[in-house]
Amino acid sequence: MTGSDAGRAEPNTGALTRPRPSIALLVPGPFGTVSGGYGYDRRLVEGFRALGEAVEVVELTGRHPLPDAAAEAAARAALDAVPDGGRIIVDGLGLPAFAPLADALVARGAVGLIHHPTALEGETSQREALRAIEGALFPRMPRLVATSRLTAERLIRDFGVQAGRVGVVEPGTDPAPRARGSGGPGVAVLSVGSLIPRKGHDVLLRALAGIPDVDWRLTIVGAARDAACAEALRGLAAELGVAERVDFAGEVTGAVLEALYGGADAFALASHWEGYGMAVAEALARGLPVSVTAGGALGDLVPLEAGSVSPPGDVVSLTKALRRVLFDAELRGAMAEAAWAAGQRLPRWDDRAAAFLAEMGRAA
Repeated sequence: MTGSDAGRAEPNTGALTRPRPSIALLVPGPFGTVSGGYGYDRRLVEGFRALGEAVEVVELTGRHPLPDAAAEAAARAALDAVPDGGRIIVDGLGLPAFAPLADALVARGAVGLIHHPTALEGETSQREALRAIEGALFPRMPRLVATSRLTAERLIRDFGVQAGRVGVVEPGTDPAPRARGSGGPGVAVLSVGSLIPRKGHDVLLRALAGIPDVDWRLTIVGAARDAACAEALRGLAAELGVAERVDFAGEVTGAVLEALYGGADAFALASHWEGYGMAVAEALARGLPVSVTAGGALGDLVPLEAGSVSPPGDVVSLTKALRRVLFDAELRGAMAEAAWAAGQRLPRWDDRAAAFLAEMGRAA
């Protein structure tokens, strides 16, 4: 130190470089569950960390989405464990368990991540109970981030949430190779979705059974999350006389799932409701013609020139649409071109975390 520097205080930079509060994602466990919603959550966490954010994932125990006492206790313990100032995200699947803690969520500026309202599925009594919980809780949340424009609009219209408290961050896609197709004979149809009633696999089976004169084969990828539904679907395939044409592949990920996308000629999903439709987006990203029902956001996601969109639950309409796609190879080729072009316009994962952080910053 020179004489002119003697006695000069060194700058206190510590106060200027204080780390940002950490992020806590509270979500029903296990976090590794294979589904579109959990996949979205995992990619967000990866993106946050890539941006230098400190993130803790807290797995909530108990029953979800309609919570039991264990779920509510886990919610309270999780919230209490987040340090003061920590930024809190609660996955919508676990949000009903926090209903008794609404005041604390508001005070701490918690953000709800809504893939779709949980009141849209399950048995009637469960839907009614969840509707009451979500109808009371959603409007109080400082910020809700939906995964599609349609879900955001439904939160405003059906749950009374102020428009200024709802944001949208759609899922992303990764660059993917274009599907090469099965090479024949026949048409390989792929469907990706858990074996639960909301996915409408029964509607798809009935529609395809109405096209016996076309050589098709269907592969359904998805875990049997509802054992009764899974058993009923296998029984329906046998009853319709198409069991030999249908492969229930179960839960598939990684290279095996990539190979199924790559070897498909068309993609189909007959969901009654989708908050976004990540599996459909993945099909478009690979240039697969898609035949879907307009359940939730699917009608927005799929350009008509890239496939077909039928009313939810309408077997006759879906049968007619599928027949055109499966029977006419030239039309299928044109749809594949349009699907590939649409897929390249979809959001990418590399900016989704930053977009979500921006939405969190708008919390009331």
